[in-house]
Amino acid sequence: MSDSPTKPSVLFVCVHNAGRSQMAAAFLTTLSEGRIEVRSAGSQPAESINPSTVEAMRELGIDMSAEIPKVLTDDAVKDSDVVVTMGCGDECPYFPGKRYEDWVLEDPAGKGVESVRPIRDTIKGRVETLIAELLPA
Repeated sequence: MSDSPTKPSVLFVCVHNAGRSQMAAAFLTTLSEGRIEVRSAGSQPAESINPSTVEAMRELGIDMSAEIPKVLTDDAVKDSDVVVTMGCGDECPYFPGKRYEDWVLEDPAGKGVESVRPIRDTIKGRVETLIAELLPA
């Protein structure tokens, strides 16, 4: 057994990296308390984060206002143990030996905070499940 176990790493990918993947990354960062390496990216990153998702997360005390959408790279996928896709279809690169999950979630783009809350809450539940699987007690 190694003295420094490597942290599991998770990459969240959606098309614009402006809503769903950013919320998932923020939840995983916060709820795993730094025990999981977290990345997020988009196949076609937007100019900025969706303000409704920022507001919905702020309601739970998580500040995403400084985040910026990032472009998806092959390296980000190669460096991750788990790749969670959210509606990017065939644009997400595939590498053998990775664990892939596809979370079917409504896109919060263009929606108000009232419509984003249920998406946020679904993401939180899935992130909690993922943490339980990656960090067994």
